[in-house]
Amino acid sequence: MFQGSMVALVTPMQLNGSIDHESLTRLVDWHIEAGTDAIVAVGTTGESATLDFDEHCDVIARVVEHVQGRLPVIAGTGANATREAIELTRCAREAGADACLLVTPYYNKPTQEGLYRHYRAVSEAVEIPQILYNVPGRTAVDLLPETVERLAEVPNIVGLKEALGSPERTRELVERVGGRLELYSGDDATALEFLLAGGQGVISVTANVAPGLMHEMCMLALAGDTDRAREINDRLDGLHHALFLEANPIPVKWATARLGLIPEGIRLPLTPLSEPFHTPVLDAMRRAGIALDS
Repeated sequence: MFQGSMVALVTPMQLNGSIDHESLTRLVDWHIEAGTDAIVAVGTTGESATLDFDEHCDVIARVVEHVQGRLPVIAGTGANATREAIELTRCAREAGADACLLVTPYYNKPTQEGLYRHYRAVSEAVEIPQILYNVPGRTAVDLLPETVERLAEVPNIVGLKEALGSPERTRELVERVGGRLELYSGDDATALEFLLAGGQGVISVTANVAPGLMHEMCMLALAGDTDRAREINDRLDGLHHALFLEANPIPVKWATARLGLIPEGIRLPLTPLSEPFHTPVLDAMRRAGIALDS
């Protein structure tokens, strides 16, 4: 259904924290021109946790409206309450999103049976393609392969974003659900190996500042041109790590602002990138070949 480099889009904000809609539309156009294969709106990188319900739905609707079908739009609609996840997913469907990305319910640590029932409830309530999202480092809950395999039987669950970064987990997922679910990496640093192991793409933070290179790396990997894909990934490797020197999306919003694409606004409790990390992020951008003014 989707493949390649799917940017986990930042949500532009003014210094006072208000959403910058003008920058949002410019950013969308920039990604389309640069070769991004799909846009993920209001996921974790899009600060879903700091947007209220109406803002969340509004940003999704604005992105869909501005894209005008030029590339797929995947809406982040996960929540730690099943009822809220259903409402967000319903809102994304009404806006015209192509699919939804649902992070595992965070904070309340559901059982595997609870995760299964949560995803099943959302999928049965809203008829739109849905992608599971496992990121234990943020949610404190791990969606295990056997639960993913159960959910693969649900007709409108079409994929999984796996951010664990474990080769063993990737192999097990490919064995259990490869061919039934599309598998996307949620970890830029290990995305190439994920693709070579049988994945279809990456939902990427790095793509916010290097969309063309991420697209090219993914296409080469999917075509089996491993050597050239590795060459590009080697250029990006420092960036993959530098963009997580503080909690995502702090570094990537700062880096995107350095490109003049967005203002420097970010909402509390997130704070602007700490000064000691400015030089490492800039150095990683330069090593990747990203043009900076100074």
